[in-house]
Amino acid sequence: MKKYALLLLLSLIGGASFAGGIDTIKKNGYTLIVSGNDEHFDAAIKQKLISTFFIVYPKIVNEYNKKSLKQVEFFIDTAYHGVAATDNGRVVFSPEYMAKHPTDIDVVTHEVMHIAQNYGSFDGPGWLTEGIADYVRNEHGVANEAAKWRLPDYKPTQNYDNAYRTTARFLVWVETKVKKGTVKKLDSQMREHTYTAATWNKLTGKSVDELWKAYSANPNI
Repeated sequence: MKKYALLLLLSLIGGASFAGGIDTIKKNGYTLIVSGNDEHFDAAIKQKLISTFFIVYPKIVNEYNKKSLKQVEFFIDTAYHGVAATDNGRVVFSPEYMAKHPTDIDVVTHEVMHIAQNYGSFDGPGWLTEGIADYVRNEHGVANEAAKWRLPDYKPTQNYDNAYRTTARFLVWVETKVKKGTVKKLDSQMREHTYTAATWNKLTGKSVDELWKAYSANPNI
């Protein structure tokens, strides 16, 4: 999800009144610090968030950005009413959303991919940022089926820049039908601030519009 600097500031001001206090978990070179301001947050959901982090984040770091942070913070924030938001190695979760969608644990997978992406101040396309994160959720998610989360079927009203799952499905098609390894190269160029519209031509031999036209004609993946 999008970054919310004000949200994070409010979270810091709000302090950490949290069931069980602050949990610091270290495993295989990674550290996760979990806190929040919801003293009633479900302990079982919290444990699933933690376990999912240690399953998916090391894989993501290894595949996409070996220099990514080894210490991450999770904050459960009653002041936040979206789904989740990530900034500077800190993921804020909405307890309201998680209580209503306790199986949507792979919100973690999407958000920690944003940590690995680490595109900084680069003014790259937001649709691609979010599309790559959902591509990785589709690839590495541990409970997508339980959450009934899946990539959408193609519709003529869609476009590659719709972001999230629509873009993710397009990226799967590019990987399987055009050029394997494209997503990792797109991610790398976004992080290195070398991505341009011409990147698609260099990586696949076609512009993104030409690729979408071909995808629209035969969108099976």
